[in-house]
Amino acid sequence: MASTTPSAVSPKSRGIIKAVDRAALFVVKHWLGLFLLVYGIWVWAPFLAPVLMHNGWTTAGESLYFVYSLFCHQLPERSLFFFGPQTMYSLEQIGQVWPTTSQLVLRQFVGNAEMGWKMAWSDRMISAYGGIWLGAVLWAIFGKRVPRLSLVVWLVVGVLPLALDGFTHFFNDILAGSSGQGFRDTNEWLRVATGNIFSDEFYYGNMLGSFNSWARWITGLLFGITTVFAIFPIIAAAMLETQKDLEYQLARIHEVEGQG
Repeated sequence: MASTTPSAVSPKSRGIIKAVDRAALFVVKHWLGLFLLVYGIWVWAPFLAPVLMHNGWTTAGESLYFVYSLFCHQLPERSLFFFGPQTMYSLEQIGQVWPTTSQLVLRQFVGNAEMGWKMAWSDRMISAYGGIWLGAVLWAIFGKRVPRLSLVVWLVVGVLPLALDGFTHFFNDILAGSSGQGFRDTNEWLRVATGNIFSDEFYYGNMLGSFNSWARWITGLLFGITTVFAIFPIIAAAMLETQKDLEYQLARIHEVEGQG
């Protein structure tokens, strides 16, 4: 960090520099707690959307759906529902009340009083973004006791499985849309690979307990947690260096003020 010679500036400017340095020092000392708070609010706010809709605060609920639609596809067959008889619904069930062949229209279905209301995150976003927050909690508890995860392990365990699952779903949606007949909808390839030893519910669709559901939850969590244990130690080291620079700058300011 570039330093400013305290004696070369006016007392007023020195006071501003000191205030900025103190604020910056607070941030770098408490960056992890601030991250858990601010990022946690952003990650878990989508859980409020169904609560707001259920209690009739539709404007606030719809506002959350809109904001988080910028970060998530919000397809209802891949989302959790609250305040209804089921936690997730199949494309066929959703199609009975919201018939469409367009995914752009399908994502607009937020639920109703009979089925319940969907979260403003899909299950993958809960696992991936929530996994980062959970990983930060675990790192705050155990981070100093475990070695930093290598970037190679992060790529192999955290990034590649999520990318493979995500991109195959992406191409499936391009090719098959909301027909429910895409290769990641039916998973016929998996039936062949496993000798069809599991139930139809495991192979087809996105319901909880299906292969697609397990794949999204597991790859998202692996990505989130490995990201933290690979990247946060780098951030922590940079914050420590910045803390030393700020403390040195403040010490020089106090020295000049003492001489004055």
